[in-house]
Amino acid sequence: MKKGKKFIALFLVFSLMMLSANLYAKERRGVKLIIAKTEGQQIRGELIAVKPNSLLLLDTEGKDVSVDIGDIRIIRRVKKSKSGTGFFFGLLIGGSSGVLLGSLYAKKEKSRRGLLSEFAGLAIPVLGLGLGVAGAFLGVEIARSAAREEKIQIEGMTDSEIQETLDKLRKKARIRDYK
Repeated sequence: MKKGKKFIALFLVFSLMMLSANLYAKERRGVKLIIAKTEGQQIRGELIAVKPNSLLLLDTEGKDVSVDIGDIRIIRRVKKSKSGTGFFFGLLIGGSSGVLLGSLYAKKEKSRRGLLSEFAGLAIPVLGLGLGVAGAFLGVEIARSAAREEKIQIEGMTDSEIQETLDKLRKKARIRDYK
């Protein structure tokens, strides 16, 4: 009988936690944009909504800015850099590969009984560290190249191309279904 009560109590606690998951959710964010206007002005901000003929941004000062599509020359989408993640995974993969290769080399050298066999144990940390650093560098470079900004040349587009671009941007806005 006590097991049944414990199970019900555990089920209720678990249910409450799962049902209140919405309380822990972050507010949806729009993509970061840099808009170059035809007269040379630049506007930076988060895309809030895509209106039929304009974009609504929250600029860096916290003000809402509406930019008419006809005034836009280029839209640059700024992607968030994942250099830290690239560094971590590069270090992990490179370091573990180095340790594995170092231990294989050390095992092979110890069976030979030569001058190098005394120092064979150093191969593990040396290769682990060396390949770990190389992997971390490579991981950061791969992450940086993946985070390059995307340029959208609005000036010179046809109306249908502009609408297609606005539909793509709408999916990345904070408010997707703005009427």
